[in-house]
Amino acid sequence: MTRLSIPMASLAILAIGSAALAIQPPHAHPGELEVDPYEASNAHAGAAPISDPAVLAAFNGEAGIARIVDGLIAGIQQDERIEGIFRATDWPRLRRTLNEQICYILGGPCDYTGRSMASVHADHGITTAEFNALVENLQDAMDAEGVPFGMQNRLLARLAPMHGDVVTR
Repeated sequence: MTRLSIPMASLAILAIGSAALAIQPPHAHPGELEVDPYEASNAHAGAAPISDPAVLAAFNGEAGIARIVDGLIAGIQQDERIEGIFRATDWPRLRRTLNEQICYILGGPCDYTGRSMASVHADHGITTAEFNALVENLQDAMDAEGVPFGMQNRLLARLAPMHGDVVTR
């Protein structure tokens, strides 16, 4: 009986240790590059959530948002107006935080764990033309998902005030 309980205790300790290792702070998800620690907050999403469930439904829920973000990222990577800004981007992290941000703003069951818009964009030197190019790519991705124009505008109206935090030259 004693012989069996020692290995069982070791397994329990290993299981607890593995569980502790599996928990990552929000700024260091597996597959992403390391970033300096920061306090995660939905307040960093840059906009309050839309409380109308019809908007999230028009975006086809979290699965639709994921497709939109994938389309947006593909558009960015192919858009010569802005691809250089994102050349050194941690794509897995950008994909995750964009999914979280859009889901949160659309009133979905998500929390935004990225940094504030001002801190993320402070060193990028983004112009209004580049900001607008990104918005065009987002609109193309929403069109591809079949999001009605009026619903697209509800999201864009929430994102537009971020212009001041994103555009720095």
